[in-house]
Amino acid sequence: MAVTLEQAQRVGYTFVKALLRFAFMVANNLVAIPSYVLYLIVLQPLRVLDSKRFWYIEGVLFKWLLAMVASWGWWAGYTVVEWGDDVKAVSEDEAMVLVNHQATGDVCTLMMCLQDKGTVVRQMMWLMDHIFKYTNFGIVSLIHGDFFIRQGKAHRDQQLVLLKEHLEKYYRSRNRKWIVLFPEGGFLRKRRETSQAFAKKNNLPFLKHVTLPRLGATQVILKTLVAPQENGTPVGRDAVIKESKSKGLQWVIDTTIAYPRGEPIDIQTWILGYRQPTVTHVHYRIFPIKDVPAEPEALTHWLYQRFVEKEDLLTHFYETGAFPPLQGQTKAVSREMTLSNLWLVGIQSLAFLSGGMWYCILQYFYHCLF
Repeated sequence: MAVTLEQAQRVGYTFVKALLRFAFMVANNLVAIPSYVLYLIVLQPLRVLDSKRFWYIEGVLFKWLLAMVASWGWWAGYTVVEWGDDVKAVSEDEAMVLVNHQATGDVCTLMMCLQDKGTVVRQMMWLMDHIFKYTNFGIVSLIHGDFFIRQGKAHRDQQLVLLKEHLEKYYRSRNRKWIVLFPEGGFLRKRRETSQAFAKKNNLPFLKHVTLPRLGATQVILKTLVAPQENGTPVGRDAVIKESKSKGLQWVIDTTIAYPRGEPIDIQTWILGYRQPTVTHVHYRIFPIKDVPAEPEALTHWLYQRFVEKEDLLTHFYETGAFPPLQGQTKAVSREMTLSNLWLVGIQSLAFLSGGMWYCILQYFYHCLF
């Protein structure tokens, strides 16, 4: 079948646009990430004198970096519509966020839709696969205090011990509020067959749109970050607040990401923008921490139920193009998430100005020394 002139022009335009977007992304990374690192190196004396203020500044810079990543998708027309509970209501509380995982674009989607949720982005901690440590963003996540978890049975027990130590060392000392994890332990396309075989063998629900979650990291987070309870009241509540100014985890936010026709966006698409503008749908359901069981068997059942609910939500979405209404509602209400183009241009400009400033400073010191 012959290619028409119009089709050739469309392909050529898409290719040129992708090339320009890639060049911009590379330039963006080359100025923004080193600037982030250099700012924090210069601010190390402040870290000694006033650790709280240092991590506040680091959090602001971290949020700006994530906003830059969000801008790549936003300007390509990859937007987000939100459903379910309004998580802004708990944005100042501590929460664990459970997310289904379909592709690398899930992380970019979260970076975008959490931008307008108050202080969440600058005070959040991510749990991600260890392979991300070796990406361009790895140094940023290491400094910020995210945790890289190595998958596989051979590493599982050791990784859970390391996670506990990491949370005890960094979560409260850096004033973190939200912790984000993907309990499935990998992408849907890679884990679905194994999960379905495990479900069949153990008489568990058969899932197509999600996989059965793993318990380990969720259990460690709850044990480490939830305030001890005694007769429904936190033990030593005054002492805990005085010492850490934290009530412990207060909420679990069950987050379900859905893509039209079940076609997820990956990081390459997010960067190059060759896919047509797409609306990603994100559904939230908030659970008080008191409703989450602590015992392993009960917690496993509770976590499985959340993913059975995700399966039902996604089935409904793929059949109707919308999520169902919340319990007690007659009609589902959606909210279109927006970003300010002026703000995005501002932080991008600041990144390039910072890059130029640091280049001049380093050049000056180089000539002074040599």
